[in-house]
Amino acid sequence: MEASAMEEALSKKTTSKGGLRTIPFIISNEVFEKVATFGLHANMILYLTERYHMTAATGTVVLYFWNALSNFLPIFGAVLSDSCLGRFRVIALGSVVSLAGMCLLWLTAILPADRRTPECEARRDDCQLVPWQLPLLFASFVLMSVGSGGIRPCALAFGADQLDRPDNSARNVRTLQTFFNWYYTVLGLSIVLASTVIVYIQQAKGWVIGFAVPVVLMLTALTLLLLGSPFYLKAEADRSVLVGLVQVLVASYRKRRGPLPPETADASRFHNRAGYKPRTPSNRLRWLNRACALGDNPDKEVNPDDGSARDPWTLCTVQQVEDVKAAVRVLPIWSTGFMPGVIIGQQMFPVLQAKTMERRVGGLEIPAASFGVFSILTLTVWVAVYDRALVRPLSRLTGHARGVTLRQRMGIGLALFAVAMAVAARTEAARRAEALAEGLRDYGPQSGRAVRMSAMRLVPQHCITGLAEALNLIGQIEFYYSEFPKTMSSIGVSLLALGMGFGSVAGSAIVGAINAGTRSGGGRDSWLSSNLNRGHYDYYYLVLAALCVANLAYFVWCGWAYGEEGQNRVTAEEEAVEDTKTKEEQQQKL
Repeated sequence: MEASAMEEALSKKTTSKGGLRTIPFIISNEVFEKVATFGLHANMILYLTERYHMTAATGTVVLYFWNALSNFLPIFGAVLSDSCLGRFRVIALGSVVSLAGMCLLWLTAILPADRRTPECEARRDDCQLVPWQLPLLFASFVLMSVGSGGIRPCALAFGADQLDRPDNSARNVRTLQTFFNWYYTVLGLSIVLASTVIVYIQQAKGWVIGFAVPVVLMLTALTLLLLGSPFYLKAEADRSVLVGLVQVLVASYRKRRGPLPPETADASRFHNRAGYKPRTPSNRLRWLNRACALGDNPDKEVNPDDGSARDPWTLCTVQQVEDVKAAVRVLPIWSTGFMPGVIIGQQMFPVLQAKTMERRVGGLEIPAASFGVFSILTLTVWVAVYDRALVRPLSRLTGHARGVTLRQRMGIGLALFAVAMAVAARTEAARRAEALAEGLRDYGPQSGRAVRMSAMRLVPQHCITGLAEALNLIGQIEFYYSEFPKTMSSIGVSLLALGMGFGSVAGSAIVGAINAGTRSGGGRDSWLSSNLNRGHYDYYYLVLAALCVANLAYFVWCGWAYGEEGQNRVTAEEEAVEDTKTKEEQQQKL
């Protein structure tokens, strides 16, 4: 792969920069940031319904859009990181903005939410919000989303930069996989902490103290990140990467009427950077090969002094074309990540379910928002067991350094999402039937009347969802990081968040459509009624299960069309070796 400023910086690792000693600072920053962020997300549906008088459907749509914004913005943070500021600066800037958002949310809990009117004193449902409360709330959501847009796409890639090597050896693949797995194990434990301790504080001590704790944690995260600054390997941003992608598309369009180079053409028919191993472009997406094809008179297209293109918007290098192909080829598989975003984004509904069930285990009453911890625990345990106990025997059996291919892990995860929704539908049908049998049809989550069914019945669906996340989401991260050019690592990693963002938008549309379509003009409750006992959330879960099955079939087709994994990193290794040989030969001549 052609060396850029970022790649050269990453390949020149010294004992004074990077390495394992930087990981505690990066992981600590992520741990405190995730505890703060998820500590706010877990209980937010209750904050919206209780303090802002929103219905369950409206609150869910608001949170879907917040999740969508938080997942869309990382792509902009990744572009800013890879092409302008570098990963460290973007992470630090994102942490400051996220801290400001959390402070603003804390302020919404401190200031009064309702107007003090006689109607409000008599009946809580008749209260009117103070006019500036909603704008303040939404402003805090926006700031936290902007902050996460800087942290999410860069933190994982920044940590991997400290350990990664330019080769594609099995040892390097194993090192990166171990880093990814343990990274998510630590983050999983931090989310468990957020879903238990932070949620308990919010329920026991109130929203003011409950929102103050994430502020302190986020401030700690920022401090730890800055303390490790002298030890980080900080690769400079490379503006040419994104410009090069655009140049390929422009050059291909300009040459669209020209003939396609034959598949048997040798490297002399294509433009390669001077001093690098001559290559021919792959035959995938051949229409892009026009961008690097030389005409009948190459001297008019290439500068004789340095071998560069006279007009880079008409003639690009083979590697530029291959970088674009890597990005384009991954898009169909990436689109299969929308459905996991729908499933994960609707975790507000299980909170409302738990609130209507018996949550006491022994002498302890589990907060309704804490049942999501079983999903994270399953993810954490699976990642640890897979990395420590299963990878080696599986790799000996399959001959693959990761045990199974990334796409196989992603596909199994998609199948488990469908199973989780089917189990959720069955559990909700049983819960609703029990509620009707006990005469609780008119008692919703806010009534305080719980059905005589243990909320532990919700645990299986959470566990299956957690296992699906461990297989699919972590598989996606590794897949994008491995398949994208090194200079686009942040952009590749941000694709997961972007797909989750589209999933949140799709989930919001599904909720809105089902809520509107199942509500009759005669006053019948919709499937997603705020009173779960009058609704049919089991039908909603079955719709999601059917969509998951269709998405799995689509993924199988996309995986077949993609072809072999890892070709870009192999090419990069070959180019790096060739680049080293070329420089050694030049030094000998001097």
